[in-house]
Amino acid sequence: MRRALPALLLALATLACKRPPAADPVYAAEIGTARAFRESRLASENGWLTLVALHWLTPGENPVGTDPAAPIALEAPGIPAKAAAFDLRPDGSVLLRAEPGAPVSVNGAPPSDAPLVTDHDGKPDVVAVGRIRLTVIERGGRLAVRARDPESPRRTGFKGIEYFPVDTSLRVEGRFEPYEVPRSIDVPSAQGPPQKALAPGLVRFTIAGVERTLEPTVESPADQTFFFVFSDATAGSETYGAGRFLYAERPKAGETKVLLDFNLAQNPPCAFTPYATCPLPLPKNVLPVKIEAGEKVPAGH
Repeated sequence: MRRALPALLLALATLACKRPPAADPVYAAEIGTARAFRESRLASENGWLTLVALHWLTPGENPVGTDPAAPIALEAPGIPAKAAAFDLRPDGSVLLRAEPGAPVSVNGAPPSDAPLVTDHDGKPDVVAVGRIRLTVIERGGRLAVRARDPESPRRTGFKGIEYFPVDTSLRVEGRFEPYEVPRSIDVPSAQGPPQKALAPGLVRFTIAGVERTLEPTVESPADQTFFFVFSDATAGSETYGAGRFLYAERPKAGETKVLLDFNLAQNPPCAFTPYATCPLPLPKNVLPVKIEAGEKVPAGH
């Protein structure tokens, strides 16, 4: 989920580091370009707005169809009450059992007896049931089925994101203080089990005249992107209550400077759909100050 951030945002943040702190129309235009790109990805056919179901698999068959009582209940024309079932086997593999005549395919071909590939194993197999696309995901050692509908009302009714005005004072330079050894941590999740991550150290920065810290996470020791899940005093009113995401380029070996551009702070997927699995802020990342930059709370929250 979190590595879907386009390289464009990091490139813009790196360029911004070289700009003077005064208001810069060119910089503001670049932020506008990044925001437009972000919205286009969010509303794309593979964007978060297409999610329509999330079901954590239980051992045995997990039926899918238009039956409201089905564990994976779908709403789309041409799908029978029971179209298929995801069979979670004792060895942890998942097989697809399609009903005769149901509009079901796997990667565009008829279903086979082969176990489905999950996102943990690589590029996941795409199961199509009518226009609905389903994949098996793994989070914290558990498996779930996620469903996407390109005609989801959230996608077709999307009217964009509301933002704070661009504020160059909230583009700050931080100092990375690495731990002797990256810490393995459990990151709490809004859906499902905690997610494993590595915390490489702390980033210290000054905002509103007071020094603060944030603890980034990485997927591996070699990861060159810091990922922050943070919350601030605007959470629950002006911004999403469960926090926001921020990405920054990791400093090169021997360097400590980290650019934190809060104008690029973005809502987690869970702000747009209840069918996403989103990490929550670590205790060290709850800031007692207002960060009035980046994305505001989506309509309806």
